[in-house]
Amino acid sequence: MTQTPLTDRPALIRNRLRAARAPALFLHEVAADELEDRLAVVNKSFTAPAVVTGFPEFWQARLPEARVVADDDTLALEPGAHDLVIHAMCLHWASDPVGQLIQMRRALRPDGLMLGALLGGGSLQELRAALAQAEADVTGGLSPRILPMGEIRDLGALLQRAGYTLPVADRLPLSVEYRDPWHLMRDLRAMGETNAMSTRPRRMMRRAVLNRACDIYAREFGTGAGRIPATFEMIFLTGWSPDESQPQPLRPGSAKARLADALGAEEKPLKD
Repeated sequence: MTQTPLTDRPALIRNRLRAARAPALFLHEVAADELEDRLAVVNKSFTAPAVVTGFPEFWQARLPEARVVADDDTLALEPGAHDLVIHAMCLHWASDPVGQLIQMRRALRPDGLMLGALLGGGSLQELRAALAQAEADVTGGLSPRILPMGEIRDLGALLQRAGYTLPVADRLPLSVEYRDPWHLMRDLRAMGETNAMSTRPRRMMRRAVLNRACDIYAREFGTGAGRIPATFEMIFLTGWSPDESQPQPLRPGSAKARLADALGAEEKPLKD
């Protein structure tokens, strides 16, 4: 049996090409600034960086010395060719995120660094709730309208599954205000973040559903100033390619001192 991929790649590419005409890439700006801050505290210089992204013009301008490749299912990265690989704001669209992470690890030299920036599960929670309620009210059913995105705990576990050492996952929640839900959805088109799931409905959403969703959004989440908030959860992943120079965990039973002694506490044996 073959499993349907999460993402319809031709649809995703069409969305990105449409967005490139008049892009709204403020989330990419935030991601780039955050990644630069993380690199600034790493006591290591990088001479062979690479960036995986769906918006090559933006990231090439931010990292002109980097090799920029598309986030295809098979990444155009040579094994062991890079000391830094950045996955820039597109891992949430990967049908096989572990496969992407493994390919990046293989592209790293020993003790090379992987940094990832992506949208997490808290993103667009208000729009997700409003659309679900509106569709249930109008049609009596639910359709996949917004991409399911990973939770930070699960994404941290993926780093370990992909073979990275010293894995870290952290989050940055952002709240952006819009005049109304229509302006939010227009921005999502300009970000290239509209629905490209393989299981998405192929028909246009009924106007009654959209109108109902806008009413619910404004009523349930609107601010006192007559605007609406939109949550974007940005998740950042850090992992290193294994190398003997990195700190290694001690073997079980190799400790030379008891934890109870270090804490000044009485050790109580467990009952059988």
